[in-house]
Amino acid sequence: MTHPLFFWVQRSSNTTMITDVTGVLLAGGKSKRMGKDKRFLLVGGRQLYERSLAVLRSLFQEVRIVIAQDSPPLSSDVPVLRDLVPDCGTLGGIYTGLKQAATEHIFTVACDMPFLNPAVIRHLVSLKGQADIVIVLVRQGLQPTHAVYSRRCLPVFEEMVKTGRLKVQDCIGHPSIKVRLVEYEELREIDPEGHSFLNVNTPTDLEAVRLLDGQPTKSHPPG
Repeated sequence: MTHPLFFWVQRSSNTTMITDVTGVLLAGGKSKRMGKDKRFLLVGGRQLYERSLAVLRSLFQEVRIVIAQDSPPLSSDVPVLRDLVPDCGTLGGIYTGLKQAATEHIFTVACDMPFLNPAVIRHLVSLKGQADIVIVLVRQGLQPTHAVYSRRCLPVFEEMVKTGRLKVQDCIGHPSIKVRLVEYEELREIDPEGHSFLNVNTPTDLEAVRLLDGQPTKSHPPG
């Protein structure tokens, strides 16, 4: 069974590419809860990072991958950047992508989200003029690794790194940052089941997304 992701990717290739926002794939490589490098785990016959990268490349003229300073090298035909500051997790990856981008905004996404929806991404990007951060709120909480960030966030991120406050959500409510909160109801028509925001952190998560993708668990390739 082919997941609708691939139809979305194919359809988005026929629309205008986004030129004023850089697509940033966070592919740190730590994968502590998974116990192995989840970037290369297979879902629907493709590695997780390849699935996410394919969606970004179908949407954005400029795409970058950010990995941790100490993660294994990642070979790609798009630029691969190492974190500018070590051991800062997601915040460090977003900061690096934003600092290195030539555009005023980036859209950043984690490499372990196998069902990215280009229509959702285009909607979030279309709101970038309203705020410094465009971020989704679902039942599980804020989605900082599926969001749009402006370069106006850089000073705040630098301050957070210096003070050791590394949770991206802590910048929400900062007096110098304007946030456009996108509640899930706003996205229901284009992503009725909220699959865009599923991610893979544990072996149980991996089983669940493989089943959702229509892949029998007994035929899993070795990790």
